[in-house]
Amino acid sequence: MGTRMEHDALGEKSVPADAYYGIQTLRAVENFPISGLRAHPAFIVATAQVKLAAARTNIFLGRLDPAIGEAVVSAAEEVIAGRWHDQFVVDVYQAGAGTSHNMNANEVLANRALELLGEPRGQYARVHPNDHVNMSQSTNDVFPTAMRLAALALVHPLLRVLDGLEAAFRDRARAYDEAVKAGRTHLQDATPIRVGQEFGGYATAVGAHRAAVEEASRPLRALGLGGTAVGTGLNTHPDYRPLVTAALAKITGELLTPAADPFDAMQSMRPFAALSGALRTLALDLIRIANDLRLLASGPRTGLAELVLPAVQPGSSIMPGKVNPVMAEALNMVCFQVIGHDLTIAMATQAGQLELNVMMPVIAHTLIQSLAILARGIAAFTERCVAGIQVDIERCQRYAEETAALATALSPRIGYERAAALAQEAWATGRSIREVAAARGILTPEELAEILDPRRLTEPR
Repeated sequence: MGTRMEHDALGEKSVPADAYYGIQTLRAVENFPISGLRAHPAFIVATAQVKLAAARTNIFLGRLDPAIGEAVVSAAEEVIAGRWHDQFVVDVYQAGAGTSHNMNANEVLANRALELLGEPRGQYARVHPNDHVNMSQSTNDVFPTAMRLAALALVHPLLRVLDGLEAAFRDRARAYDEAVKAGRTHLQDATPIRVGQEFGGYATAVGAHRAAVEEASRPLRALGLGGTAVGTGLNTHPDYRPLVTAALAKITGELLTPAADPFDAMQSMRPFAALSGALRTLALDLIRIANDLRLLASGPRTGLAELVLPAVQPGSSIMPGKVNPVMAEALNMVCFQVIGHDLTIAMATQAGQLELNVMMPVIAHTLIQSLAILARGIAAFTERCVAGIQVDIERCQRYAEETAALATALSPRIGYERAAALAQEAWATGRSIREVAAARGILTPEELAEILDPRRLTEPR
């Protein structure tokens, strides 16, 4: 395919002739052969959106030649539309603050703009990665802005799938609202509860987390773009900050504003830590709920087997007919990863010094991954597990009638001590509370039938 020669402040290197990236990107590829992971498409698009807004603003302000600027605009629009993503080749673990990623974007857009203008790639006299594509910008304000935009873009699908999960639990709650079962506390028998009440609790938890994630994402709309190197706005037009933010808002459809303090926006990573914290808390509850479903569906012959989860694949390579709760298991693994990502983000958040946090690349990578895998994991869990849950109503009713915790309903009539004695006798003899109470003649059969009706015990009395 051949090569072309490019030079930078450190010297010359041969770059693949057909590459849209240039020498600084190539140096980063050579320096950081670490994970094989590349920038997420949402982050590539967000970076191109920043470059597009900057080019349009600089054209408007008379800083950027219109012919050059429009070529950069066209190149950025192509990247936003999904083209040239294969040219973003820098590892996610890279130079501090994301300089390598920013230069990868600058070089790709510069070379594509050159091509659009009929110029050869790598000959930067007419369109330069730094002078033109990066005009009025620094990695230090571009990268955190792209982080905010990518996170906002990925929050929306997550909120939608959380709506879907809440709705699925509400649907199951309505379908089985009259199904009574034994409650359990400490994994031991407790007083009756309805399946609808249990599933309704799951739905409420999901809805609360949905609101918390949305609220945590709001601070991401305040941008430090225009602060350039340290927040002062060096090398920008006095009107650049508000204009580039307005341009970016129009491009993204997000309600974006200039940060009240551009220095803080560059120094502090707290908006990302806060959103990650909301995802972590969501993950903790999702783990709990998924584990509940696994436990309630355990069996089918030797477990609780109150629920029947959809059978989506064979469960064993050696045990014929075995079916496992794989969707709940997969969601657990997603959530474990999100919790690990949150710790990474926490450590990187506190690692900033003075005017800049150089650990932004790992914050960007892990937060974007958390948002992406949570959205996909929850969507699959909802569609292929929760929406198809069935309840063994007869088994649930039997457990509700057999639980020794029914003695709780007798406490107001006979006192705690006598009720406890009944429960102990029921456990020791294998009989139900109703049978033991009837044998002792404590109350009439009619009174026992009324007091120990499991359905009535699921409401205040």
